[in-house]
Amino acid sequence: MTDQQLLERIALNPKVMVGKPVIKGTRLTVEYILNLLAHGATEEEIMEEYKGLRQEDIRACILFAARSLEDMDIVPLAVEAA
Repeated sequence: MTDQQLLERIALNPKVMVGKPVIKGTRLTVEYILNLLAHGATEEEIMEEYKGLRQEDIRACILFAARSLEDMDIVPLAVEAA
């Protein structure tokens, strides 16, 4: 699946979840899915919990987040002493 095909699985609509990016046809936000992954949930566990969700939907969330950060300058929250 191409990047474009994956990104087409994400929708932005001000009338759905206050305009946060969601998986098309759901109210599952990209932020929510990424948070589940960050806390150790596997793709399989997420798909089991949310029937109808596909692996491509989860991968689309990851790609959307990566693309959102591409042009962002990151400022470290703390500097480690050498």
